[in-house]
Amino acid sequence: QVQLVESGGGLVQAGGSLRLSCLASGRTFRGYTMGWFRQAPGKEREFVAAISGGGGTTYYADSVKGRFTISRDNVKNTVDLQMISLKPEDTAVYYCAAGEWIKLLRRMCDYWGQGTQVTVSS
Repeated sequence: QVQLVESGGGLVQAGGSLRLSCLASGRTFRGYTMGWFRQAPGKEREFVAAISGGGGTTYYADSVKGRFTISRDNVKNTVDLQMISLKPEDTAVYYCAAGEWIKLLRRMCDYWGQGTQVTVSS
């Protein structure tokens, strides 16, 4: 099994940046596609970004493309989400997740973190 713990959330001004981190347990971390999702008030959880097990393939939601960057370190068992040019509409609880590529993109993840709040003020 994999346990995921997010960190790095907080309050930032519009136009600012923030880096989220997810620490995963287990020695099979490299075999999982990792992703970030978010859920804003009154909305369903949406896909943000994904990265393949080896880190060679990434995919982003159109709403964050060009502003967010996902990366992973398979030695440290971490996956990060670097966010720049943040907008108030980016405000949400951000969740780290692990699973298989196709299933993860459809929010059918094997493991979820507890989430970390990101608030962007105007």
